[in-house]
Amino acid sequence: MNRDDRQTAERVMARKGRIAAVVIAVTMVVWLVGTALVPWMGWEARYVFLIDMAAIAAFLWVFVVIWQIWRLRQQLNENGPR
Repeated sequence: MNRDDRQTAERVMARKGRIAAVVIAVTMVVWLVGTALVPWMGWEARYVFLIDMAAIAAFLWVFVVIWQIWRLRQQLNENGPR
């Protein structure tokens, strides 16, 4: 792997890491606000479960992205030092 390919891969990893971090932060805020808002607004309890399922889906997506970053890092390390 040449230097340009390695830099491109590192940029991809950094971008994916930033996106994952933003998704984690936004998911936590929406989940916390949503679970507090449902009883305050007098909505049915099923909306809390809907918010929970959406948060679980977001965290599963983040898990997949983090796994992709980990695999890419392993591939870069297998191709030798910088």
